Amino acid sequence: MSLLQPGVPVEIETKAVRVRRVLGLNPGPMTGPGTNTYFIGTDKLTLIDPGPIDAEQFKNFLAAIGDSSLVNILVTHTHGDHSPGALALAKHTGATLIGLNAPQAPGQDHSFVSDIACADGDIIECQDTAGCYSLQLIHTPGHVSNHLCFLLKEEGLLFTGDHVLQGTTPVILPPDGDMSEYLSSLERLLSLPLISLAPAHGEVMLAPFAEIEKLIAHRLKREAKIFDRMRLLAPCTEDELVISAYDDVGEHLLPWAKRTMRAHLIKLAKEGKAQFDESHWQVL
Repeated sequence: MSLLQPGVPVEIETKAVRVRRVLGLNPGPMTGPGTNTYFIGTDKLTLIDPGPIDAEQFKNFLAAIGDSSLVNILVTHTHGDHSPGALALAKHTGATLIGLNAPQAPGQDHSFVSDIACADGDIIECQDTAGCYSLQLIHTPGHVSNHLCFLLKEEGLLFTGDHVLQGTTPVILPPDGDMSEYLSSLERLLSLPLISLAPAHGEVMLAPFAEIEKLIAHRLKREAKIFDRMRLLAPCTEDELVISAYDDVGEHLLPWAKRTMRAHLIKLAKEGKAQFDESHWQVL
């Protein structure tokens, strides 16, 4: 991880379209160094993921906008470290809010309401004086059901939100989050014309297909370990299973690991490989 100064625009190396990253002021165990906000364009700007409400970061965004116009605010999903800052910024700048509205699930930001109907494959065309640029909406459910990635087509640069992270793996949050959909969404990315990945947390990744394949392999390896430990312990509670299946994870992370493990278990149950009674899991 490079030593980035939070709140300061940093240029990302691109060929045709200007892209800057502004690191959030919200470092923490689940956000790493903070949420990455991205500015795309030269004078007709698009912003991706404004992060949480923060008066100081709001000023940083206005400084980054400068004499340009902010025309679009895109959000990858409606978790508290991604979308709450969008509404005030849109009101101040007149920018159009674009994304999928929050599902009825815990921890979602219902203050975000998209100004336009959004669907998988939609393309947002932006008429910048330096040249038109286009962002394609890629629906990538899994982490949560309303997650989007955005492909900057001129650069092959995919803004991945929490779908693909640098140096870590996202938590899958059932019942809204779904492990089967997550893996399918990752597989789908392998068919896109990608050159690099810009995550919501961490650095830009320059080997996109290797990163995605590594993430798929990691999830399937973890699932195999969960299945193996469940077979040895069965019948077992989730508390018993997570200690065994995640014995390589720090104790402070086990509550989050348990939630992702549950997503794996639900997937295994759907596939007819495991079943749950009122309190215990076992293999079939």
